[in-house]
Amino acid sequence: MIQTNVKAPDFSLKGIDAEGHEKQFSLSDFSGNNIVLYFYPKDNTPGCTKEACDFRDNFNRLTLKAVVIGVSADSIASHKKFRENQSINFILLSDDKHMLLKKYDVWGEKSKYGKIFQGIIRSTFLIDKTGIIRNIWKNVKVKGHVDEVIAELEKII
Repeated sequence: MIQTNVKAPDFSLKGIDAEGHEKQFSLSDFSGNNIVLYFYPKDNTPGCTKEACDFRDNFNRLTLKAVVIGVSADSIASHKKFRENQSINFILLSDDKHMLLKKYDVWGEKSKYGKIFQGIIRSTFLIDKTGIIRNIWKNVKVKGHVDEVIAELEKII
């Protein structure tokens, strides 16, 4: 089980950068930076759109403190549409094989309308400049979440 004060699991995944260019990303690409790594269930759904737009709208408050990276199991094509539709200004990674989702313990049992299924548990990880996980938010409630993340970032800067 993943926890705070341990080295963040590395990864190598395809994604799109802030300009929408497809490339391979790994955690080590961002060494020396604080990282807000957030996992969300699905592009272009109401809660995920609201969360991404909150990160987007607070980008100037965040960018001086950390790199923002969103991760879902959606395809690169889906991420590109999501980025275009919502003017997303940060990195989006595609984990269609659920490897990173499982490493970060955010792929698990969920329930909706009485149905139980496997899916992404909305979660955020704050990783410091040395690669140590400093904070974990599981089962994130979107409203006010970005402010919580920024407040925690202030503590480690």
